[in-house]
Amino acid sequence: MNIEVFKHMYFRLPILIRLFLTIVLIILFFGTVIHVIEPQEFPTIFDGIWWAVVTGATVGYGDYVPLTPLGRILGIILIFTGGGLLTFYITQIAASTVQHENDLSRGKVAYRGNGHIIIVGWNERSRILMNRILNHNPKAEIVLMDQTVSQMSYREFPVHFIQGDPTDDYFLQKSNIEQAERVVITADGHKSEKQADIQSILTVVAVRGNHSTIPIIVEIMTVNQIDNAKRAGANTILRPNDFMSMLLFQEVFRGKSKPFETVIHLLNKQQFHHVLIPEELVDTSYLEALKKLKSNDQLLLGIKRDGEWMFNPSNEFLLKENDILITSSTWVL
Repeated sequence: MNIEVFKHMYFRLPILIRLFLTIVLIILFFGTVIHVIEPQEFPTIFDGIWWAVVTGATVGYGDYVPLTPLGRILGIILIFTGGGLLTFYITQIAASTVQHENDLSRGKVAYRGNGHIIIVGWNERSRILMNRILNHNPKAEIVLMDQTVSQMSYREFPVHFIQGDPTDDYFLQKSNIEQAERVVITADGHKSEKQADIQSILTVVAVRGNHSTIPIIVEIMTVNQIDNAKRAGANTILRPNDFMSMLLFQEVFRGKSKPFETVIHLLNKQQFHHVLIPEELVDTSYLEALKKLKSNDQLLLGIKRDGEWMFNPSNEFLLKENDILITSSTWVL
């Protein structure tokens, strides 16, 4: 290996590694030289290395001391060189730790884990979603990606923050999109509904281009962009405007009921399932299927047949092959 190749490799190393290697070489050099100069006082090279470490660190145990003028001159040189390097090395470690924490809060550090959930967009919905996910599973790993927020403290929000454009492959790869479990894309509240939908659809395209099979959940605000979101590759499309309009309609004609509180508590306590009808329930009545599923702590809410949703049909309603059963059960931690 020639000197140019060595220089090229050495100066491409991180500064902490370069400093550490330099200190190791200096300690080895001085430890070997003092052994050669004073073999009686330093019987082995390891004794010389021990003396070099203690002297360079300015600890000075005094168990090994050079006695000759040449040995003491060597010790003076070591104190001037090694001591300064060790102090600088420790300072760099502290500075790097602080810098890494700052980079984390500013969203500059790439995520290296796997099986995580990526949430795109910082808003009240995503904040509540993160809290619910962590309450449900404290060990869940969440990566938040947003380009409008400049800093986010991990102490306040225990998620890995990536500051950047979610439509850019570079930032998606920083979030380790290839090993993520799913992606949730929330609508950008800083833009009009149409512009927010366009941004969300572009994000879906970018995510799908980086991971062809990952489940993508996306918020779409306008009806005419729903098909575009499907074409882009979204698996689940949430329509908050439709949902809120139906809730408002229920509230207007609610009588003595409380639709909003009912739905919120239902979603908080129950998990919904869509399952293909088991063979033993084919050609049975809705009431019989409800009783059988309830014995397994599953509540039958309705069925989906040929794209049509039917909730709470009559007791005598017969279930058929290929029906999708819509059930709910208590959340399991």
